[in-house]
Amino acid sequence: MEPDFTGYCTRTGIRCTDGRTIKHHAFKGNDNTTVPLVWQHLHDSPENVLGHVVLHSIGDGVRAEGYFNDTVPATQAKALVKHGDIKMLSIYANQLIQQAMEVVHGVIREVSLVLSGANPGAYIDNVNLAHGDGITPLADEAIIYSEATIQFVELSPPVPAPSLPPKPALAHAVAGLPALMPPPAVAQASDANPTVADVIAGFTEQQREVVYALIGAAMSQSDPSGTNPTDPKGDPQVTHRNVFDQSGGNAPAGPVLSHADVQGIFDDARKRGSLKDAVEAYALTHGIQNIDLLFPDATAVDATPAWITRRQAWVANVLGNTHHTPFSRIKSRFADITMDEARARGYVKGALKREEFFGITTRTTTPKTVYKKQKLDRDDILDITEFSVVDWMKTEMRVMLDEEIARAILVGDGRDVADPDKINENNIRPILTDADMFVTRVNINLSDASSNNEEIVDGIMSGMQYFQGTGVPTLYTARSWVTKMLLTKDTLGRRLHSSVAELADAMGVGGIVMVDVLESMKDTLIGIIVNLQDYSVGTDRGGEVTFFDDFDIDYNQFKYLYETRLSGALVQYKSAIVVGLTTATMLGSPTAPTFVKATGVVTIPTMANVTYVSVNDQTGVESAALTAGPQTAIAAGASIHIRAKAASGYSFADNASNNWTFQRPAS
Repeated sequence: MEPDFTGYCTRTGIRCTDGRTIKHHAFKGNDNTTVPLVWQHLHDSPENVLGHVVLHSIGDGVRAEGYFNDTVPATQAKALVKHGDIKMLSIYANQLIQQAMEVVHGVIREVSLVLSGANPGAYIDNVNLAHGDGITPLADEAIIYSEATIQFVELSPPVPAPSLPPKPALAHAVAGLPALMPPPAVAQASDANPTVADVIAGFTEQQREVVYALIGAAMSQSDPSGTNPTDPKGDPQVTHRNVFDQSGGNAPAGPVLSHADVQGIFDDARKRGSLKDAVEAYALTHGIQNIDLLFPDATAVDATPAWITRRQAWVANVLGNTHHTPFSRIKSRFADITMDEARARGYVKGALKREEFFGITTRTTTPKTVYKKQKLDRDDILDITEFSVVDWMKTEMRVMLDEEIARAILVGDGRDVADPDKINENNIRPILTDADMFVTRVNINLSDASSNNEEIVDGIMSGMQYFQGTGVPTLYTARSWVTKMLLTKDTLGRRLHSSVAELADAMGVGGIVMVDVLESMKDTLIGIIVNLQDYSVGTDRGGEVTFFDDFDIDYNQFKYLYETRLSGALVQYKSAIVVGLTTATMLGSPTAPTFVKATGVVTIPTMANVTYVSVNDQTGVESAALTAGPQTAIAAGASIHIRAKAASGYSFADNASNNWTFQRPAS
């Protein structure tokens, strides 16, 4: 079957705009293989697959024979190619192996028709994927464009095979061929007249190389220069120069190192402390040139400078698991129906049916702009040819922006309130410091002589009774705390938890995510337990993470900006648990105040090292300490929130059992 078009899908030896060069036979493994033909490297619909391509690896690149299928999109694409509207191909390849700035190996996975306007020259686009550490350019996957154009194939008579040198010239070279290679698979008895191309196509790659060498040797036998010498038996010989063999035809022109010279160089190296300096000194004395070939410049092992960064897997977990809304102003409204006044009642015939009563609490969270800005001098962009410095820098900007947002969600950005760069905690509300309506605080003391890290597991298990969020939560903690809990042993020296999964199961959480930024807070914070589906991140249309770039003509600088405008807050009552570390003396459960519904009078008890205050539920503001005894009666239909507070140096096990709300009936 005749192909619909042919052309180079990639070329070798051409320096791409990012400084890399595709070496000869880099895609040799794709020779005679078939891959899909797609449109603009798109994979979101079967209609984007237009047909297939047969690849042929040759000396200066990879040739493609394209075959369109019969679908409507393929027929349209075929017409575009036939009329010359689409002229170029590109490939998607992976398993790339790069030495310095040269691609020496890869596997072509697809060939794509691309718009010529997108191909000003040969260049390589690294593939960007969302991983656990953010958006990362993959060094071993790329989309590679070349400058070559394709040709539409009109049906025509078969092209005859290329002619070879006259038979007498090949006679000597081919004489030993049968002994070197078995008969090719294509030359069968049923095929009486195979062409030369048919025969060679059946050879292995090694057999082809031998044929080419033999033909080359035969054609140069009459060359008086002897550039292709033969051995005494008359067989062609491949010449290799051995720099250590100074005998016969291998002897190089110019100075030769004797044994004494070598010994002298090593003696000098001991004195100088550098073999390189000793060799260079010898070279200067004896007029040896190009000595730098012995000591070439260092070669970078990676295509781009490596980042020294914190582990980023937790960032994707936080941003990926939060609940996202298409609006940035988040309003949370709660009605407390846990009090007796909200309960259903039994009816007595002839009696008045009383209405239930409960209050509503509202909280609104507005958006905040978060950004990452950078600039590059245009001269630097042009001078850095080893890699694409712009793409490299964009990766850093996005990684750090995502980390900052994730940090703000969990614990806040840590900047001082007066810092102009601070992310306002009323716009992106940190779970760590959120209001008691949304967060339960559990305190654990490990400073006692008899304490051990298993108390953390016990404390979290006890605190889970207060979790009222969605589903099963996750523990976000520092890696050092996980290590300490895993190393806890029983009296016989056996570890209590053999794995992270087993540890999570013992605490009653769905999983454990280790967060690097929590390491700096490990002296006061053990972890945060939350199902992030209860944390809402809101962004209006246009406020999504967006990249901007601009050129400052006055300063010859390119400026780059990643920006987003969003809000964030917990929206579920008691949906998070903050596990803190304290050295304070632990108190038992505080004594509860008493309340008389009929009169609306609260009586404050007396407890050592404990004070009681009233709390405004709308603002969270606490009153001054209340005196023990009966308080002023609250109005009918009103409610009052009382909180017990431990004195300095003391702490409750949690803040769930030290808060009470009392409501006086309306009638």
